[in-house]
Amino acid sequence: MDINTLRGLATVFAMIAFIGVCLWAYSSRRKTGFDEAANLPFADDINDDD
Repeated sequence: MDINTLRGLATVFAMIAFIGVCLWAYSSRRKTGFDEAANLPFADDINDDD
C-alpha cells in the first residue's frame, strides 16, 4: 500500500463524512431543534435582578 492509496482512502472517508454531516443537518427530524436554537438570541431575558 503506497501513499497514493492512503490519500485516496482519506479522500473517500472525508467525502462520506461530509455527506453524512449534510444529511444530518438537513434532516427533517432536526428542524424543530434547529429552529428553536436559531431563535434563542431573540428570546426575552426573564432574569431581571434590578
